[in-house]
Amino acid sequence: MENKKTVVVGMSGGVDSSVAALLLKRQGYDVIGLYMVNWEEEGENGCCTAEADYEDVKRVCNKIGIPYFTVNFAKEYTERVFRYFLEEYERGRTPNPDVLCNREIKFGPFKRHALALGADYIATGHYCDILHEGGRHYLLKAADENKDQTYFLNQVTQEQFENVLFPLGKMKKGEVRAIAEQYGLSTAKKKDSTGICFIGERNFRNFLKTYLPARPGKIVTTDGKEVGEHIGLMYYTLGQRKGLDIGGQKGDEGGRWFVIEKDMKNNVLYVAHGSEEKLYSKGCTVTGFNWIPAPPEEKEFSCTAKFRYRQGEQEVRVLCGEDKLTVLAKEPQRALTPGQYAVLYRGEKCMGGGVIDEIIPQ
Repeated sequence: MENKKTVVVGMSGGVDSSVAALLLKRQGYDVIGLYMVNWEEEGENGCCTAEADYEDVKRVCNKIGIPYFTVNFAKEYTERVFRYFLEEYERGRTPNPDVLCNREIKFGPFKRHALALGADYIATGHYCDILHEGGRHYLLKAADENKDQTYFLNQVTQEQFENVLFPLGKMKKGEVRAIAEQYGLSTAKKKDSTGICFIGERNFRNFLKTYLPARPGKIVTTDGKEVGEHIGLMYYTLGQRKGLDIGGQKGDEGGRWFVIEKDMKNNVLYVAHGSEEKLYSKGCTVTGFNWIPAPPEEKEFSCTAKFRYRQGEQEVRVLCGEDKLTVLAKEPQRALTPGQYAVLYRGEKCMGGGVIDEIIPQ
């Protein structure tokens, strides 16, 4: 490749970013690995997972034959992502910090740092694709539907998508692991990380307790019967069944209890059992919508939507208001959750997303 272009790859210590770096090197780019520290705290077993991940980054970069650096954005992460995470929990909502991390860190300060290193492009190991056409940047779904991560990129802006590559967009996860094995990368069999990045494998309730004081209160049925005590509304989410500790109530016909409402003002958790009818809604209002690449001309249109990451696309009708969208689903939706993201799709293109603000009852 004449006048070799330089790509800085966001290395996480996992198999996906390892193979992304390998593929770009094989395509003739000058590749630099950049490992990002967003969180400085030991896990429950007393060791910092960031150190172990960085060791994997070093092994992979040495094997591929590329230089590597580390950069610390813990301060920016605390201010831009973690603070929001805590504020949303205090409001009784269920945020998704991994979505915010992409906009506020990976495609923000991280990208700027990469450009300062001389990068022409940045790349990550996300499962999604991108089309740069006519000065616009279109976010496309990955070939591997089970791994598609466009949901997590719904808040990334047009400016941030410029000069971005997603090398795994047309690949299946099995192929990625096979390539890692073929080239002897130490991350080939490494388990995928799950859950919120800064919590890792720790107990979520224990983690949250260290930052937000819990306010115990009553657990009440819709007809006003008190059936137990909750440990703090922030620890519960709509539709939740596990961890309620209210089994064996007199008159319980055997159906499992589940959360149907959180009354923040009065600190009451409402539950029901049997029919889940109360959990279903016809849609939601959405705020802070980020259009990819730009808003449609129509003020009302049909498309598909995801209201959580691990969900199939739902047929919806969208009404565009002044500062919010109303998203109405063709089929009733179970446990739509304020604080999560509603992400819209048309075919292979992700149209963007916004925060679920209010639920529209059936």
